[in-house]
Amino acid sequence: MPSDTDDAPGDLTHAGAVVDKAIEYMTGQNIGSLSIASALLGGALGLLGRTLDDGSIEQILTRAIDSVRSGELRRMDH
Repeated sequence: MPSDTDDAPGDLTHAGAVVDKAIEYMTGQNIGSLSIASALLGGALGLLGRTLDDGSIEQILTRAIDSVRSGELRRMDH
């Protein structure tokens, strides 16, 4: 599992751009931010569940929780 973006698959930037466009489109359709985020998170968890073992999913979620607790998520927004 990648530890940072240097180890990420080459198509990560492309996937991120596609997700950004999808968010932009949904926002333009007046879909609420919470609904967009919930749908994206649900889809991501479903994909992870089909492709990774539970321990790997738990590691990803733990890193996400750590990012929230450390304030890193807020810093990314500014």
